[in-house]
Amino acid sequence: MGKHFHMKVIVCVKQIPDPAVPGALDGSTNTLKRDGKLILDDSDAYGVEMALQLVDKAGGGEVNLVSMAPNGETAGLRTALAMGAAKGVLVSDPALQGSDALTTAKILAAAVQRLGGADLVIAATESSDGYTGTVPEQMAEVLGLPSVTFAKKVAVEGGSLKVDRQTEAGYDEVTCPLPALISVTAGVVEPRYPSFKGIMAAKSKPVEEVKASDLGVTPVGWDGAGQRITNVAQAEARQAGEIIEDDGEAFGKIVGFLESLKII
Repeated sequence: MGKHFHMKVIVCVKQIPDPAVPGALDGSTNTLKRDGKLILDDSDAYGVEMALQLVDKAGGGEVNLVSMAPNGETAGLRTALAMGAAKGVLVSDPALQGSDALTTAKILAAAVQRLGGADLVIAATESSDGYTGTVPEQMAEVLGLPSVTFAKKVAVEGGSLKVDRQTEAGYDEVTCPLPALISVTAGVVEPRYPSFKGIMAAKSKPVEEVKASDLGVTPVGWDGAGQRITNVAQAEARQAGEIIEDDGEAFGKIVGFLESLKII
């Protein structure tokens, strides 16, 4: 056995409206309504599982969580706590409505610092309800940490991080010093289901709720956003394709159609 390494990992978890329920937009701001029950984003369950496995492999340590959500929502956080995380910081503040990706990154970075920092910060590549895919890199910049994106395999060896980073053509092998921040791709690990014992234990695990002012981040919300959503339009319905009946001559018609598209 090698020496134990007490490893602290912080995972960014987003609590999102249930994707199975049709989403609705707020008419005045064109932003997604988040006033109903929120659940743990599936893409963040991978980060939580990876964190738990890394701490386990290190021989000790703990997993903490940071989340930003309205209305004091903790349902998604409790799911991650039931999986085995120890505690969390929830940033919930009406002033944050309309915050852009950079403000979100500053808030989450400040929440990480409130937890005393970590050897490793894990985020998903992008959230299932926002899809900007920029928050982890912005957080790394704010925290002054090396950033490794699209991690599909992660190991910690002797105080440094080894990552297989997914690319279009295969993967890069990346090594960097700790502390660091990584974003993980979906499907990297199989997230565990919380046990009944884990669910019961999660009820008493500490979640500190803070406001943007507690974290010293200003301006936030629409005041801090460098953008506005001016209009939202329905995607055009797909038009019916051309149907070619096979009357023995169909082959020629199809070739002619492909030629007209300059495909052949």
